[in-house]
Amino acid sequence: MRGRSPIPGRLLATFLTLGLALCTAVPAQAGPLHHRPHHDHRPNGPATPDIVDQTRRGGQGVALTFDDGPDPRNTPRLLDVLREHRVKAVFCLWGEHVRDHPDIVRSIAADGHTLCNHTMRHDDMGSWEPEDIRADLLETDRAIREAVPHARIPYFRAPYGAWGQSPQVAADLGMQPLGWSLAVEDWAPPGTDELVRRLQDGIAPRSVVLLHDGGGDRSQTVEAVARIIPAMKSDGWHFARPARRG
Repeated sequence: MRGRSPIPGRLLATFLTLGLALCTAVPAQAGPLHHRPHHDHRPNGPATPDIVDQTRRGGQGVALTFDDGPDPRNTPRLLDVLREHRVKAVFCLWGEHVRDHPDIVRSIAADGHTLCNHTMRHDDMGSWEPEDIRADLLETDRAIREAVPHARIPYFRAPYGAWGQSPQVAADLGMQPLGWSLAVEDWAPPGTDELVRRLQDGIAPRSVVLLHDGGGDRSQTVEAVARIIPAMKSDGWHFARPARRG
């Protein structure tokens, strides 16, 4: 009898060797997408210590920002005004007020507004050490996320504009320091007509406007906002968000 050719056996061995080599060449980290590590792909990059005071869009854009809330009287009324005119704003939240009124924080977030850390107790941090600033900011973030789990908090604003070492601490925590280019001093209510006049005279392209929905009677601010928004829209202005980085 004639024996079988040894060639098929050698071919089979070659194929097995090549297959093993290909398998071991596949990188260990390859695999299903949901097993790969998550990377931060924010288009504007990480936060910086630079204090932003302009909008992210040019032209006749303006950003409205509100400090010291949430307030049980004024914040819901302000949300009604913003909702009516389809305007998004930034709410700089006082941590103790957040814990007192978590339902209002949920309403702010549900309406699509941007959240900002405004410290836990509205203290002047101008002379604080970085570790004390960090502890306060983290406590405030926790308070906000107790009301709104997984909330994004892209900004930090220092009470009284007393920044001290807080810009770097905030940036290290992923929050951009948020300043302002126009303050109409509504913390000492001058009357609604005067607030409207100050807004009309002071707003310039890319302004970040400092207003208040908490910390006292802010009914004049709410009324001024209700008047200024439609007037500005009719003049071709649009309402934008602050820049995401300095």
